[in-house]
Amino acid sequence: MQPRLAIVLKGYPRLSETFIAQEIRALELRGVKLCIFSLRHPYDPASHPIHAEIEAPVYYLPEYVHDDPLRVAAAALRLCLKAGFWRALARFSVDLWREPTRNRLRRFAQGLVLAREMPSSVEHYYAHFMHTPTSVCLYASIINGQSFSISAHAKDIWTISEQELRTKLSACDWVVTCTAANASYLMDLAAQPDKVTLLYHGLDFTRFDENTAAPSRRDGGSEVDPVHLVSVGRAVDKKGYEVLLAALAALPPTLNWRFSHIGGGELLDSLQAEARDLGLDKRIEWLGALPQTQVLAQYREADLFVLPSKISDDGDRDGLPNVLMEAQSQGLACLSTRISGIPELIIHGETGWLVEQRNSVELATALQELIVQPELRARLAQAGFERVRSEFSMQAGIDKLMKRLEPSFDGSHDNGPRKNGPHQNGESK
Repeated sequence: MQPRLAIVLKGYPRLSETFIAQEIRALELRGVKLCIFSLRHPYDPASHPIHAEIEAPVYYLPEYVHDDPLRVAAAALRLCLKAGFWRALARFSVDLWREPTRNRLRRFAQGLVLAREMPSSVEHYYAHFMHTPTSVCLYASIINGQSFSISAHAKDIWTISEQELRTKLSACDWVVTCTAANASYLMDLAAQPDKVTLLYHGLDFTRFDENTAAPSRRDGGSEVDPVHLVSVGRAVDKKGYEVLLAALAALPPTLNWRFSHIGGGELLDSLQAEARDLGLDKRIEWLGALPQTQVLAQYREADLFVLPSKISDDGDRDGLPNVLMEAQSQGLACLSTRISGIPELIIHGETGWLVEQRNSVELATALQELIVQPELRARLAQAGFERVRSEFSMQAGIDKLMKRLEPSFDGSHDNGPRKNGPHQNGESK
């Protein structure tokens, strides 16, 4: 059977976006025939095991116009005979006037290629992230006269203008988003608030064995067996790791701890240099990006998960980080911040611990309290485990997504001058 749904992504596959892969595979298991269009080639050295399970063909659009100018030109020449092309060009002209950047030009070029190479069987486009992927989908949908929908997350909502958000909310069929704060904001902007649905990504707990080990009794008193702190997240500004380093440096020198960071990111070198300047480098290991099996092993060995997320100066922020749910699913106590959707998952003092963002003094106090009290960590870990398992299952979210998707498959799509299938530029499964 030919695909009916096209999923448009920033990049595929990505270790930092396994929640998207989880959703794709769940849709396949519900019988949805789909294909994947990626705006960028993968850059992670490894992939998650779930990526090997996904059956959908994967196709790559030209990342930049200069990567494949003939492909872009061929799409423009073929599509200019369609009325939708000129409507999309008008939309693009307005967008370019508001944002005169090369990125905007790239989005329109990718939209042209997407529109031309979309399989004729596809009835609906579904973009993950409200910025670039949605822009590409918007142009392609106007050209081909087809519907599209959006999955909105965090940065993609809070770093683009209200005007652009209103345009996309008006043009799409519906939007799902992963935090109540996001949903409230988008509903306020939407002319039709019922287009917006809160949908937690949740976890597929069938993929996670429970941690059956007894809670650790480490309390920071032993030099040979220090309390193990762990964090998983890219080294980018919104993760707030510089705040964590400052908090760690403020802990009493007699308190015994070690910290493991998992993830890559553009700020990794500067964070490592800062750790050396603070005299923390011998207590910290920078593990880089790891496959899921090794991440789970770190969760199960650790005593406390720490994620010092913050709102960046440009508005970028986390939504509801899956890593917090993953850590809780392994019976690991979590310490994080009161931003975005994190308080929707962690109830302070009951299922985890929360501090104010950017506050290294409060974070240091919380770290010390949780390091020296293994009983408190055990209580928070158990309560967090029970809540995440009962209220943040992936299946509930997929049920909601299917209810949104099913009306979009009505067979009323344009069979205009498109190829029978995508241009295979890159990997295909």
